[in-house]
Amino acid sequence: MGVDDATRSQPSHDGGSARRQLNTTPIRFGLPGHAEAGHWHLEREGDRIGMSVHYQSDGPVAVLTIDRPEVANAIDAPTALELADGFRRFDADRSASVAVLTGAGGTFCAGADLKAMRSGEPDRVTRLSPDGDGPVGPTRMLLSKPVIAAVEGHAVAGGLELAAWCDLRVASEQAVFGVYCRRWGIPLMDGGTIRLARLLGHSNALDLILTGRGVSGQEALRMGLANRLVPAGEALSAALELAREIAGKPQAALRSDRVSSYEQWSLSLEDALAGEYRHGMATLQTGEMLGGLERYESGSWRAQRDA
Repeated sequence: MGVDDATRSQPSHDGGSARRQLNTTPIRFGLPGHAEAGHWHLEREGDRIGMSVHYQSDGPVAVLTIDRPEVANAIDAPTALELADGFRRFDADRSASVAVLTGAGGTFCAGADLKAMRSGEPDRVTRLSPDGDGPVGPTRMLLSKPVIAAVEGHAVAGGLELAAWCDLRVASEQAVFGVYCRRWGIPLMDGGTIRLARLLGHSNALDLILTGRGVSGQEALRMGLANRLVPAGEALSAALELAREIAGKPQAALRSDRVSSYEQWSLSLEDALAGEYRHGMATLQTGEMLGGLERYESGSWRAQRDA
């Protein structure tokens, strides 16, 4: 995906009103994190690398924002590392239940930074390796907790793959999804050929993969690219509302069922059912269900349902 293609027609909405709802100071991180005693630490010396990702906490919700609006939030190698480190931080944070991924300046992500790839600067060129993180960062991870994409503007090429990696996508009516890298002869290498087929069905996936066309609005909703469609400028606020709703559910069963739904793809029916049973039994051992049964018996849930 060429950066210029995604910057020619950017919507003017940037979701700023939703960002103001967050109640903590943004953390910018640019240096690689490191694991220590089971925790993930991120250096915060912001002037030493790209500083392209913000990490904010709002109670049980973490918000990660790609902040390179001058290149339509295209991802170079430092940005990919920051994103991957940010999601490692989220996954290790016991106080965070749901993450929201969004982009600054009215667009989600234009994919890999092609100008960086041609810059001759080795530290900025997209990382290509069969091991470790994906070219745009976290796309080879299976986290233990859900991530919601809040999509304004373009989510194209690697940006589409990043959105498809998320569990759910809340998109504005002006959001555009597409395999725009098709025009440049660049293959999908962040899970796009797999996740698009799984999310949309093979026919719809091939429509996008072969033509490289952009889809938006009701067509994106019908295909399954968007799980929620909202007015322009409201994707982040709607994603935050959805994240808080999910974070308010009992988490052990939610996470168990989520990971089982991902693991089943590569398994036979027999093995998938065995895996679901194993995850379910581990969840029952947490005692979470007992609290649920008590709430059910008390009838307090009826007032919440009718509110």
